[in-house]
Amino acid sequence: MSSKTDTEVIIGGKVFTLSGYESEEYLQKVASYINNKIAEYNKIDSYKRQPMETQGVLLQLNIADDYFKAKKQISVLEEELQTKEKELYDLKHELISSQIKLESAEEQVKSLQQDRSDDAKKIVQLETELKKK
Repeated sequence: MSSKTDTEVIIGGKVFTLSGYESEEYLQKVASYINNKIAEYNKIDSYKRQPMETQGVLLQLNIADDYFKAKKQISVLEEELQTKEKELYDLKHELISSQIKLESAEEQVKSLQQDRSDDAKKIVQLETELKKK
C-alpha cells in the first residue's frame, strides 16, 4: 500500500487539504474536475439565483449523474469486450479447424500424387511388357 498523501487544493476559491492514498497529481485532478463543474454551473443564471445549499445539491446531483453514466459506459464497454473476446475465440477455433482441414487436404493431395506416380510407373511397366510381347 502506498503512503498517505496530504495536499492543498483550491475548490471554488477556497483552500482545502485533501488526504488520501492517491498521488498529489490525482488529488489535484479531482479538485480540477470539481472546479470545472462549478464553473460550468456558474454560467447558468438560474443556478446562480439558487441558495448555496441548493447549488451544492445540484452540483452533487450532476457529479453523481456523471458517475452513473461513466459506470454504465464501463458496463457497456465490458460487454462489448466480452463479445469481442468470444468472437476472437471463435475465429481462432475456426482458424485451427481450417488449418487441420488444410493439412488433411494436403496429405490427401500428396497421397493422390503418389498414387498417380505409382500408376504412371505401372502404365510404363505394362506398356513395356506389352511391347515385349
